Amino acid sequence: MKTLYWVRRDLRINDNRALADTAKSGEVYPIFILPEGLGGASKWWLHHSLDALQKEYGRRGIQLGLFVGKPETVIPQLCESLSISKVVWNRWYTPTGIAEGQSVKQELDRMQVRHLSFNSQLLIEPSRVLTKQGTPFKVFTPFWRHCRQFLKSQNSEASINFKTQSVSLVECGSSKLDDYNLLPTRPNWASQFSEYWQPGENSAHQRFESFLNANVDDYGKGRDFPALAKTSRLSPHLAWGEISAEHIFTQTTNAIAAGAANSENANKFLSEIGWREFCSYLLYHFPHITERAFNPAFNNFSWESNDALLRAWQKGVTGYPLVDAGMRELWHTGYMHNRVRMVVASFLTKHLLQNWKEGADWFWDTLLDADLGNNTAGWQWAAGCGADAAPFFRIFNPTLQGEKFDVNGDYLKQWVPELSDLPNKWLFNPSGAPERVLVEAGVKLGQNYPYPIVDHKEARELALSSYQAMKDFNSRA
Repeated sequence: MKTLYWVRRDLRINDNRALADTAKSGEVYPIFILPEGLGGASKWWLHHSLDALQKEYGRRGIQLGLFVGKPETVIPQLCESLSISKVVWNRWYTPTGIAEGQSVKQELDRMQVRHLSFNSQLLIEPSRVLTKQGTPFKVFTPFWRHCRQFLKSQNSEASINFKTQSVSLVECGSSKLDDYNLLPTRPNWASQFSEYWQPGENSAHQRFESFLNANVDDYGKGRDFPALAKTSRLSPHLAWGEISAEHIFTQTTNAIAAGAANSENANKFLSEIGWREFCSYLLYHFPHITERAFNPAFNNFSWESNDALLRAWQKGVTGYPLVDAGMRELWHTGYMHNRVRMVVASFLTKHLLQNWKEGADWFWDTLLDADLGNNTAGWQWAAGCGADAAPFFRIFNPTLQGEKFDVNGDYLKQWVPELSDLPNKWLFNPSGAPERVLVEAGVKLGQNYPYPIVDHKEARELALSSYQAMKDFNSRA
C-alpha cells in the first residue's frame, strides 16, 4: 500500500498518530505544503525545523517532499501521479486548517481515495469538551477541570521505525528547502535568533527534559520574574508540533506521581499547557474572534488609531523601561517573557488605546511561537474583551510591575542598557529622577532615552472613561 502523509503543524517523528498509522504501510510518502500567511519570525523557525525534520527522515531512508500550492490541489495531483491508496494527516484546529482539511477530504472522496485524520496536536478533541448544557466552555477553570477528568497518565508514544521503499519525490515536483525563501536576507534581522534557539524535535525534548529536571519546582513563583530562566520556553516548539502537548502532560504527570516534581508547581505548569489548550478550543468554537471581540460589548469601544504611538511601542521607545525592554527582547530574540507580554499588551490597549488587533498582528509577525489561538485569545484577554478576560479596568502600572518583578533591573539592563547606570530607585522611572542623577548615569531624556509618550495617570483615566462610555452606550442600545 502506498500512503501519503501530509505533514502540517506536527514537525516530529515520535508521538505522532498520523505517522504511526503510516508505519503500517509498505511505502510512505511524507509531504509538507507551505502554509500561507506566516509571520516573518515563524518563517525563520519553520526553515530550521524543516531542515531538522528532513535529516531525521533521511536517516530512515525517506525524503520529505516540499510543495507549494493549495492542499486540495497538490494532494490529489500526488495521489494520481504516485497511485496513492490512502492519505493521512493530523488535524490543525484553526479556521484555515479546518477548511483545508475539509477541502482535501472532498477531493479525495471524489477520487475514491481513502483518508484518515487524527488529533495529535491537542490533549482532547475540542468538539468533545462541552458543558452539561452541551455548549462550549467560556471560562478557563471549569474547562480545565473538565479536561483533567478525561486525561490519565499514560504513555501513548511510539518511536516510528520505517520499513519502506519510498521513491524520491523530486520526480513529482518537490521543491528544495531554500526554494521556500523563508530566511530574511536584506537585512537579516533574525541574525541573533540562533544564539537563543535551536529548532527541531531533538532540541524540543532536550529543553523539556531540562525544565522538568531543573526548573519545574520553582515554576510557580519563578515564572513571574523575567530575568530568571524559570519558564519552559517550549512555546515555539509546541507551535510547530516538534513536541506534543500529550507528551508534556504525560511526562509531567508521571513525574508528580513518582515524587520527582513538586506537585503544586508542576500542576501550575500543566495549567499553562491547559491555557494553550483553552485558546485553541476557543478558536475552534468561536472562529470569529480573530476579527471581532469575544465580548460583543467591545464592538462599541472607541479604539484610537495613532501610527506614531503604535510605532513607538513596536520599536521599544515608549519611555516606560519595562515596556521597552520587552519589545526589544522580542525584536532581538523572537520571544518575550510572559509576564512582560501582559504588561506590553496592557500598555498598548489601555495606555495607548490602540486596538488589540494591532498588537496581535505585530506579535504574529515577530514571535517565533506565533500561534493563532494563543495570540488571539491572549491579546483579547489582555485587552479585557476576551473569554475569561482580565477586566478592562485592570490596568498594569508598568513602573510598579518593573519594580516588583525585576527588582535589581537585571532584565531591564540587558535590553535597555542606556539606563544601566541609574540607581535602582529610578530604573523604571527615569523621567522622575533628579537631573543630577540622570547626568551621573549618562541618561539624556529626549536624546538617548525618550520621555514617556503618555502620562500613566492621565492615560489610565482616559482608558477608564472610554470604558465607561462603552458601558453607557451599550446600556442605552
